[in-house]
Amino acid sequence: MARLIQFALTQRLLMLLGVLLLAGGGYIAIKGLPIDAFPDVSPTQVKIIIKAPGMTPDEVEARITAPIEVELLGIPDQVMLRSVAKYALTDITLDFAEGTDIYWARQQVAERLNTIWGDLPESVSGGIAPMTTPLGEMFMFTIEGGDLSLMERRNLLDWTLRPALRTVPGVADVNALGGFVRSFEIVPDQDKLAARGLTGSDIADAVMANNRNDGAGRMNAGEEALLVRAEGRIRSLDDVRDIVVKSVDGMPVQIADVAEVRIGAVTRYGAVTQNGDSEAVQGLVLGLRGANAREVVAGVRAKLADIQSALPQGVEVKVFYDRGDLVQRAVHTVSKALVEAIVLVLALLMLFLGNLRAAVTVALVLPLAALITFILMRQFDLSANLMSLGGLAIAIGMLVDAAVVVVENIVSQLADEKSARNLPRLHLIYRAAREVAVPVTSGIAIIIIVFLPLLTLQGLEGKLFTPVALTIVFALGGSLLLSLTVIPVLASFLLKQVSHQEPWLPRKLQSLYKPLLGWALSHSRTVIITAVALFLGAAALYTQIGKTFMPTMDEGDMIVQLEKLPSITLEQSAELDRRVQRAILKEVPEVERIVARAGSDEIGMDPMGLNETDSFLVLKPREQWTVAGKGALKDKIRTVLDRIPGVNYGFTQPIEMRVSEMLTGVRGDVAVKLYGSDLDLLNRKAEEIAAVLETVEGSSDVFTSRNDGMQYLRLVIDRVAAGRLGLDADRLETLLRAQIEGRRLGIVQEGIQRTPLLLRGPESLRDSPAQFAEQQVALPDGRLVPLSSLASIERVEGVVSVARERGQRFVVVRSNVSGRDLVGFVTAARQAVTDQVDLPTGYYVEWGGQFENQQRAAARLGLVVPVSLGLIFLLLFSTFGSVRQAVLVLSNVPFALIGGVVALWLSGEYLSVPASVGFIALLGIAVLNGVVMLTYFNQLRARGMVMTEVVVQGALRRLRPVLMTATIAAFGLVPLLFASGPGSEIQRPLAIVVIGGLATSTLLTLVLLPILYQRYGEASTPSI
Repeated sequence: MARLIQFALTQRLLMLLGVLLLAGGGYIAIKGLPIDAFPDVSPTQVKIIIKAPGMTPDEVEARITAPIEVELLGIPDQVMLRSVAKYALTDITLDFAEGTDIYWARQQVAERLNTIWGDLPESVSGGIAPMTTPLGEMFMFTIEGGDLSLMERRNLLDWTLRPALRTVPGVADVNALGGFVRSFEIVPDQDKLAARGLTGSDIADAVMANNRNDGAGRMNAGEEALLVRAEGRIRSLDDVRDIVVKSVDGMPVQIADVAEVRIGAVTRYGAVTQNGDSEAVQGLVLGLRGANAREVVAGVRAKLADIQSALPQGVEVKVFYDRGDLVQRAVHTVSKALVEAIVLVLALLMLFLGNLRAAVTVALVLPLAALITFILMRQFDLSANLMSLGGLAIAIGMLVDAAVVVVENIVSQLADEKSARNLPRLHLIYRAAREVAVPVTSGIAIIIIVFLPLLTLQGLEGKLFTPVALTIVFALGGSLLLSLTVIPVLASFLLKQVSHQEPWLPRKLQSLYKPLLGWALSHSRTVIITAVALFLGAAALYTQIGKTFMPTMDEGDMIVQLEKLPSITLEQSAELDRRVQRAILKEVPEVERIVARAGSDEIGMDPMGLNETDSFLVLKPREQWTVAGKGALKDKIRTVLDRIPGVNYGFTQPIEMRVSEMLTGVRGDVAVKLYGSDLDLLNRKAEEIAAVLETVEGSSDVFTSRNDGMQYLRLVIDRVAAGRLGLDADRLETLLRAQIEGRRLGIVQEGIQRTPLLLRGPESLRDSPAQFAEQQVALPDGRLVPLSSLASIERVEGVVSVARERGQRFVVVRSNVSGRDLVGFVTAARQAVTDQVDLPTGYYVEWGGQFENQQRAAARLGLVVPVSLGLIFLLLFSTFGSVRQAVLVLSNVPFALIGGVVALWLSGEYLSVPASVGFIALLGIAVLNGVVMLTYFNQLRARGMVMTEVVVQGALRRLRPVLMTATIAAFGLVPLLFASGPGSEIQRPLAIVVIGGLATSTLLTLVLLPILYQRYGEASTPSI
């Protein structure tokens, strides 16, 4: 250390050149640093989406989901396999161990999927989903104006906007929702077919045999070569009508003779409505995994501006969700806190040092340490987000600790007239820096060690707080290096004239502190008993503080999730959504716009049922609100929704919703998962659990999806009757699917547009179960028989979906928690469910959601924090060479926690992961102050000073650095205490704990530590 300081002071020009290089490198790093609202909290996740048109949930599970799951078992590093089977769709999700390469994981899944694909039903389509993350929904818009129909808007989105936006770097895909997907439809007339002895299969065969262009080869025409091309591809409806199905007695029977050919739409699985008026078409831009959110959003906006001229006149793209807005607001929240903290720190330095040049010398460590941090963030692939920049904001007060101690000692040495006369200035600066180098290095190393436990956190909390810990470690390491090299050099240039008189504030503080210290030393027993009593009181208070995982971040937007009766039609579901929207817009003026999606999206990333809706509420600026806050706004919306019958609802936010789904497969603070085999029994027990949860204090928006009540028209095929007439079950099922869902016969190529070509039954057949049952089925010989003669038809109830986890069926009851802590709620709820719900053998409950994260984080911190305390003890022992003195410094830790606990209790905040991080930071600062004080005591003892004088002179001499360290650390966090905006909710508990803890920690360091050192600092010499 001494050699490093010596080198810096003898090579001052080189040090200044290094500072310039650091500034340049830092600027380049900042320009290239990805910026996002959140760190990427998603695990290595691969999603498989398989579409099976017309297939029921039971059949999807049995024929698609279960075989694929069996094939996927055994992939290395797989930690979770869950799926949901719904009508015509299955969504299978695999989570892999942290650190697994996403490309390797996708390759493994693709290989297994290819192995099983041949065993799946022929009609299925799909595969591995785009390489995005659950947080990849970065940009949402609707297509408005231009007097376009829903089909034309959807066409515009699918074939103009979507291909263009997919070229933007960082875009994984563009999901399309709402509207009607254009198709060519062939609707056979069964009577006309029968009259000519034809069936629907004959039409299908004829169409598939007449829809292809091909090359015949090359031929010579004199000196030229001609490429022969045969064109038979369908281009228009007339081309379809002209296709000959069969020739009867030399007369061609064309499709136009036996069927209606028209423009139609493929079966819809979802719809988008907005503002209670009409349906809409929505585009959703999915960001690539690891993409820079700000750059992606900027690229999407630029591309939309470029293609605006290509859109029909009057058509505009209206954005209702832009992740860039959240990124900007989140970064602004932290940046503003950083700037305010720097101003406060500079003001405090001026007051304590009484010298502008000294204050500037110390303050220069802030931008330089920040530049080092940005360079290292770039090297370690960290993005600048709410958490990583928050780490820098937390560290602001601690960054100047080392520089404060060094500069304060330099100022003191230069102010000593005797030393200043006898020794050169550079030697005085060297001696002052060397004198405090060991305690400063030990102190900063201790703070770094204190934050290392955060690097061991797992799951969501690990993804959130690892960037915090890393930025703090980078910044503190950089500040230590700067304090021992650059700061002494800057001091040698800036600190030319030093006042030999103490500044006003330290003089005033010393005049107050001296009598207090004198009284404490003469009443040591009273002080120790009071401190112990305070600690015991804080310990009792700690038991009254609730525990939760994380405060909810206000993203600015709100989503209201609606659930209706499972058997509702898509049209009725959309109409009910519009009714809800009209009621909210009429009675809640804070809501500016509502865009709602019912059912599934085009890709299948979010496979909701027709009865489920996500309503996206765009809110007006806060200054236009008539209610106090988000909670009051939710209550206002609840009042409106409670008056609408047949609707269950819940509240969430865009990122919050996706994070919850990603972690547990469900949404909500608490997820009660009930596992078992019988779906009817699972559904009944889930209803019982939901009823119990509603009685527990603190529950809100208790919700279990209605998984029964779906209406089925069940056809049991009479094999004997069908076989006697020349039909088999497979052929009959294919025919029925063609009548309702439609049978895909290929595509019609219209430029770049690929339009599906469908064979399907008339509209009237799909709207009348009675007419469907009485329809005529064509036999192979052309005769017609009623469907009722081939199968028994009955109307029954069935399941909406089948959810599976690790190969086992389960249902979920979810609840949000308000007005009490998460852990207390779960403890009460768990007991209530155990007492009131009887589960049969083979059925069991697991508690997940945010609660699961809290328990995992608490267990991990409970394991690693004692280990880090052990490492700190070893470091203290190596610093002092005494177990006794190492224990003395550590004794300050429990007393530092007193203020943190009291502050947390008074503020009404819960003990969350951020609050725990605050206690960790507090621990480091408390130990640092103890090290600074004790080191000077030892120096005075080494000079032969008597113990009573040591504790008084040493405490008075170290009053200024100890108070500076504590107050600067506390005031550096004050902006976070009063910050508003996205992310401030996460930083506030941490600031409360540190500021409250530093109050008691500093007082006890200055009063209790001298007493303890006097009593126990040295081993008593045995009398001879």
